[in-house]
Amino acid sequence: MAESDAVLVEKLHLTEGKYLHRAATLLFHADPEKFTTGACVKIGFFRTDSDLLFHDLIDGDLFTQVEKTLDLLLTKYLRAGISYEGVQRLERFPIPEAALREAVINAIAHKDYAASIPIQISVYDHKVMIWNAGPLPFDWSLAQLLDKHSSQPANPDIARAFFLAGLIESWGRGIELIRNTCLDYGSPAPIFSCDGTGLWVEFPFSAVAGIGKPSVKTPVETPVETPVKTPVAILQCLSANPTMTLAEVANEIGKSLRAVERASTKLVTAGKLRHSGARKNGRWEVMDILL
Repeated sequence: MAESDAVLVEKLHLTEGKYLHRAATLLFHADPEKFTTGACVKIGFFRTDSDLLFHDLIDGDLFTQVEKTLDLLLTKYLRAGISYEGVQRLERFPIPEAALREAVINAIAHKDYAASIPIQISVYDHKVMIWNAGPLPFDWSLAQLLDKHSSQPANPDIARAFFLAGLIESWGRGIELIRNTCLDYGSPAPIFSCDGTGLWVEFPFSAVAGIGKPSVKTPVETPVETPVKTPVAILQCLSANPTMTLAEVANEIGKSLRAVERASTKLVTAGKLRHSGARKNGRWEVMDILL
């Protein structure tokens, strides 16, 4: 039986007399920003450093922030390359999910919450950068952080709760796990840097064709001499952005909604397109883009 937040707060020793530790509100309150300014995560997709295409703000308790951040990165901001092994359809993201998860959890667990600045995740078509406020431990260099080191969490109460929840270890191996996971995956090694105000983790994408493009609305290029057929244009749009509605697809490719609905129905019947979830908030899955 799941225990109440009050019981967990008591068992985790997150009280001092009649007062709660800051970690208690961060870990268990639905709106921790009510008590700690900047206790949230910002994600943005950038064409260039100065050209922000779209962004999201993730709030809620820290456990919720971990899950929501990873879900948004994997469903909205990153696009998996698709390949086939026999009849099995394989999806491969430009960076391993395990490394991304470890980096997000580390940023949330070790952030300096007194800085009042959200964690910032910048996504480009060739890399992901994660920044969290907070200096290195006293007398530590970046080289020492990247080498084997003892565990000295910036927020011991948060780190302990994450450890007990199975989100992190307690041996200071997070950076080593991120690097090894990337190398085992065949993607470039992540780049770590510290600018004095916080820690950056940069994940360069592998230079593999078709991997790493974001799930954004991308205009379908239609050369005058070889116009793209409506079914192909629909599949291209939904492959780039699986959450588009048919009305948005029609607007994107310059066709009537009725024509797009007819064509998409035929594609679903032919097994080349599949929809899951609610009509407005569901997702499309392109099974075969070749017609």
